[in-house]
Amino acid sequence: MVAVEIDRALAAALAESMSADDVQVVTGDILAQDFPGLIAAAPGPPTTNARLVGNIPYNLSAPILRALVDTQRQAGCFIDATLMLQREVADRIVGRPGSRDYGPLAILVQVAADVERVLALPPGAFRPPPKVRSAVVRLTFRPSPVPIRHPALFDRLVRSLFTQRRKTVLNAVGPITRAVSQLPPRALLERAGLAPDRRPATLELAELARLSEALAGPEPVLE
Repeated sequence: MVAVEIDRALAAALAESMSADDVQVVTGDILAQDFPGLIAAAPGPPTTNARLVGNIPYNLSAPILRALVDTQRQAGCFIDATLMLQREVADRIVGRPGSRDYGPLAILVQVAADVERVLALPPGAFRPPPKVRSAVVRLTFRPSPVPIRHPALFDRLVRSLFTQRRKTVLNAVGPITRAVSQLPPRALLERAGLAPDRRPATLELAELARLSEALAGPEPVLE
């Protein structure tokens, strides 16, 4: 087991209460950690079945999730992650197409993992009670269910579309199309097989992948 804690006093207390043979306590920011390196240096025999469990700082949920998914894409070092989050963030992670919670965070995570809400926690479950509600979600990692040749372009496309989620896809796709493609937006949508009057929040993962593929075109894309 490797425990990462940014608070020096808490990390020291944790280290004192644990056996050095079983637990390695790392004092530091989780966003500054090399996940594969931590796993390789963990006490005990080498493992290819690492599991991540965390109570995530609520104001850093999105950056931590992005770092986790990026690491998983590159190294494939986790089988799953069980995370406590602010309930509104959990809603965004499990959001489905057509819902108000569906957006870049749901798409980012669902490309890499099957997601389920494990439980919800009221403020009264903690002492002292926080001002927000909490939830626990489990991410079971797996390969992407759709082919994505250019992950960086796909992520850029998704972020661009959802900054204009109230517009039609035809209008929302305009800025990124003009930036990276020679095709006009309507021709791009025709290539992807998407109706121009759709809204970004209605697009399924497979449809977003087709749009990203059409945007990339036949030639390699500089990401």
